[in-house]
Amino acid sequence: MSLEEKIKSYIRDIPDFPQKGIIFRDITPLLKQPAIVKEIIDRFEEFAKEKGVDVVAAIESRGFIFAMPLCLRLEVPFVPIRKEGKLPWETVKETYELEYGTATIEMHKDAIVSGQRVLLIDDLLATGGTSFASAKLVEKLGGKVVGIAFVIELTYLNGREKLKDYDVLTLVKY
Repeated sequence: MSLEEKIKSYIRDIPDFPQKGIIFRDITPLLKQPAIVKEIIDRFEEFAKEKGVDVVAAIESRGFIFAMPLCLRLEVPFVPIRKEGKLPWETVKETYELEYGTATIEMHKDAIVSGQRVLLIDDLLATGGTSFASAKLVEKLGGKVVGIAFVIELTYLNGREKLKDYDVLTLVKY
């Protein structure tokens, strides 16, 4: 069985969440499968090594789940990207468009050193808005986004188009 098939077999579809017409791809059953999660981290590690990563940054909150074990393996720093108001020190911010309104994410001002090669991690690529804004945060601090890795991609939302200037890895596509 391929890694994609293994992952898909443990993703639970929740219809009409968080609103009617949306199918939520729930990874919590997957997280109860340490052997498969290890394979996910293995694949992310290969990608990171190909890119010569100096830092791994992850998007709140499910991106953290996959990024921290990867950082430990690579022996590189972990940088959290959080929703506005969640970080306790001086931050840089990036605001981006949602379907109805805007959202803002932040990162500490000293999270990235100019010239560092950064891998972004999140669990899911949907419209690409949060990931694109995260890449812009890294770039504001002088970092170079050398790749963006996701467990799941919802291809019908065309998020990869927003990330066309970046090397994107996804393990499962819907």
